[in-house]
Amino acid sequence: MGVIFQPPRDLGWMATHAALPCVDQLGTVCRIYFSGRDEKGRAQVGFFEVDLADPSAILRISEQPVISIGPVGTFDDHGVTGSWVVTRNDNKYHYYTGWSLGRTVPFYLHVGLAVSTNGGKSFEKVSQAPILDRADVDPYLTASPCVLIENGVWRMWYVSGTGWKTTSQGARHYYHIKYAESSDGIEWKRKGVVCIDYRSPDEYAISRPCIVKDANNYKMWYAYRGEVYKIGYAESQDGIGWTRKDDEAGIAVSASGWDSEMIAYPFVFDHGGTRYMLYNGNGYGKTGIGLAVSAED
Repeated sequence: MGVIFQPPRDLGWMATHAALPCVDQLGTVCRIYFSGRDEKGRAQVGFFEVDLADPSAILRISEQPVISIGPVGTFDDHGVTGSWVVTRNDNKYHYYTGWSLGRTVPFYLHVGLAVSTNGGKSFEKVSQAPILDRADVDPYLTASPCVLIENGVWRMWYVSGTGWKTTSQGARHYYHIKYAESSDGIEWKRKGVVCIDYRSPDEYAISRPCIVKDANNYKMWYAYRGEVYKIGYAESQDGIGWTRKDDEAGIAVSASGWDSEMIAYPFVFDHGGTRYMLYNGNGYGKTGIGLAVSAED
């Protein structure tokens, strides 16, 4: 369906990019959170609202970020990128990725959590520390969680770093997708379970999982890359053991235009009986956010 949102130039809190869209459905209106970068390249989370009956008409854009960078020295002092929103007991849990800069490697990533008690108008971080810090099963980084609640169990699929490699272009990150569980959405148990692993030596980044549970199985869309990002797809019976079926992702780069070089960061959701996908194209969100609709609906 093409681009529905381009980075605004007249907002003080952002200068470029609209990356990593995620949806909170508010009746007929969809509030779409995204990450915009300021003049220093630091990401913060804001939102825009649309009615999918006319997705090109933006109803509202947040004048200020709803999740901002943390104090100097904290895990999110150089950027926050949104990932997933869960509504529970009238509260909204927004799981995000905090960015900080490194010396031996370019950056560090860790999962944080901010909670809203006013319907998503503003969020308060539950801690100045990450809720998914480095551990023996995740010694490098954690990022981009997807969270579902099933039978009282909070289930998380998240990005986990497996190492760094020195290349002619500098240090290259390697990460894939793992699984964790929680009883409250804050304290998480990790056993190092890998859900989506590298399929070839050329792959080095598998990111931003998005899971939809249908009647008989789980479906996951994600971004993966060797030379450039593409959108991949996998299926599972239990949410733990997955079979990659990237050829069935249902979307590829366009012949020309805003998403002709890469596609990444999918967010798949059902609204009004139709399945949609939000995603980014060229430049990791520099060209804005696009919308696709399932051909099966």
